[in-house]
Amino acid sequence: MTTPPPPPPFDPELAAALVELGDQAPTTATPDDIPAARERFNGGIPLMTDDELSCGGLLEIQERAVPGPPGAPDVSLLICRPAHGAEPRPIVYFTHPGGMVLGTNRLGLPLDWAQELDLVVVSVEYRLAPEHPHPAPVEDCYAGLLWTAEHAKEIGGDPDRIILAGGSAGGGLAAALALLARDRQGPRPIGQLLTCPMLDDRNDTLSAHQMTGLGVWDRTANETGWNALLGEARGTDDVSPYAAPARADDLSDLPPAFIDVGSAETFRDEDVTYASRIWQAGGSAELHVWPGGFHGFDGFVPQAALSVDARAARLRWLRRLLGE
Repeated sequence: MTTPPPPPPFDPELAAALVELGDQAPTTATPDDIPAARERFNGGIPLMTDDELSCGGLLEIQERAVPGPPGAPDVSLLICRPAHGAEPRPIVYFTHPGGMVLGTNRLGLPLDWAQELDLVVVSVEYRLAPEHPHPAPVEDCYAGLLWTAEHAKEIGGDPDRIILAGGSAGGGLAAALALLARDRQGPRPIGQLLTCPMLDDRNDTLSAHQMTGLGVWDRTANETGWNALLGEARGTDDVSPYAAPARADDLSDLPPAFIDVGSAETFRDEDVTYASRIWQAGGSAELHVWPGGFHGFDGFVPQAALSVDARAARLRWLRRLLGE
């Protein structure tokens, strides 16, 4: 395309934090960077222990190996449930971020939702690309969802009140799960909460071009993630909507959606378009575009005013959805 217009400015508080974060919030990534990124992630980011995840004993933590897709290994589910729940509680089925190439089921857990709303959180460990390309990741997630729905009461959850949720690559997987559950007549989630979701392998929106070389997870990094997942199929007509939900022709009959994204990030335009298409199909979606937000800003800079607002908006939507 021709030279894109200048990108939206970063929120001043976030811009200052981005400078401070440096390599902890990388702008880009190439295929050669994946091994080093995994090594840094596995060795440099202290993942929360069970004691830390329990939030001072408020939550019971359990990891379960459950049947994976046919012919595939078991799937690990990290289950965080209220320690003193007296009745079945809604379940958030969570798919973690990581660009399809890194991360674990202990990354990005929405424990504030569990504490504030007395929810059960189930986080799925899915196989990563490029070693395990599509459909391995989404099929792992679907297998875990089936187990969760079937065993909801066993873990203190309500099988009729399951909410799909995820951020970045996990947001894309959550959107894909909503499509799969509809099309396979599987579990019927009551909502999907998609935080800066990774939805479109074509990687050719104006926002993707605007943010090249800027912020977090730029167009080159996005190409790396999609190529790892899809290989030579990326960008062609052969891409499944269960890999890239933006490819879905039909967005009707989906659970109500909450979608949010920063104005200064690669995924802005594809996420706005996805929300618009849900409305055009007669569905329900709440959309927030956070002014000056870079990709994953509320995770990197949780104390920023914009991050506080974003997290509060998600909690408000969950409260309305649950009627509690």
